[in-house]
Order: sequence, then structure tokens, then C-alpha cells
Amino acid sequence: MIGLVHFLTVAAIVFAIGLYGVLSKRTIVGILMSIELMLNAVNINLIAFSRFITPEVLTGQIFAIFTITVAAAEVAVGMAMIFRVYYDRNTVHAARLDEMRW
Repeated sequence: MIGLVHFLTVAAIVFAIGLYGVLSKRTIVGILMSIELMLNAVNINLIAFSRFITPEVLTGQIFAIFTITVAAAEVAVGMAMIFRVYYDRNTVHAARLDEMRW
């Protein structure tokens, strides 16, 4: 039977993959995708705890819906910033974006 420990293990692995991606990717798009992986790991934890600790109350699912909404807004703002940076500098590599002045 699949228990809470299995879900937490999967979430920890997904979070570790996302953290590795944030620390190792060079492009802004790759960093944003890694952040999305980390948010998905949080959603797995929220739903797993809700399912195994209080199955009659849907608090984990509701928090996961809010997290998905915030992630969608983050992607929209992030992509707008990526398009603007690419328009101004012709690159999306994070290492080349070290100046605050345009």
C-alpha cells in the first residue's frame, strides 16, 4: 500500500531536481521551469498531508489550487520579463544579465 512516506519521498525528489535546475541552469526559461518543479513538489506535499491527516477536510487541495494560481501568475510575469530582456539585450542567459542599467 502506498503511504504518506512514499508521497513525501517523491515530493523530495521532485524538489531536489527543481533545486538542482535553479542552481545549474543558465537560461531564464530553465530557471523558471525549475521553480515550477519546486512548486509542484509543494503541491504534492499539501495534497498528501491533506489526504492522510485530515481526509474529510479539503484544506490541502484548496491550498494547492491557490499555489497553482500563484504559479500561473508567476509564469505570466516571468515570460513577460523574458520577452522584454530578450528584446533589449538579445539574450536570455542569466549570467549575461549582471547589470542593472540598460
